[in-house]
Amino acid sequence: KRQALVAIALGLSLVFPWPAVSLQPASAAENLVFVSGAFRRTIFVSDLESFVKTGVPVGLLADLLKFSKQNPKTVQGMLKTELPLPVVLTSRLLYTRIGEAILTRATAVVHPLRAPQVGIPALRSALVLGVAENNGKLSPISFLRAYPAEEMAVDIPQLLGLLKKASSISELVRFFSDAPLDGLK
Repeated sequence: KRQALVAIALGLSLVFPWPAVSLQPASAAENLVFVSGAFRRTIFVSDLESFVKTGVPVGLLADLLKFSKQNPKTVQGMLKTELPLPVVLTSRLLYTRIGEAILTRATAVVHPLRAPQVGIPALRSALVLGVAENNGKLSPISFLRAYPAEEMAVDIPQLLGLLKKASSISELVRFFSDAPLDGLK
């Protein structure tokens, strides 16, 4: 009997959203912390949000763009990119073996700073809620707003290793797609 009441209450909360019921995470990422050993540098998510709106980088973000000689308009465009995704399909995919494998690899690069062991549920939550709260579209900002930890760590050595692998894979694909294989028959 109690289970039936809980199920009815839960069903009603989905049909009639009450002010107390919200999909918002308990906290959102406020800081993006780049980590390499003992080295840590922080970019405030509010600085990223401001940059997306105004196109004017501030703080460490401005310094990084200047140092790396990145075009601010290009970076702003990347941060504005929205990827349309169906919420239910995204959620289901992230609970499959392939989804778990992707999340496991991704959490080597990105995870809660103070609790890396909960990286998979945090990443899954941010992806699903980031899509749900942004009308079926995922953007870097909607992802960060949905990330359930105040500080999200980005492991620089792991990120560089991933970028190197991605680069070598794309070069391999480009080599085979550009190479004339007809003469090998």
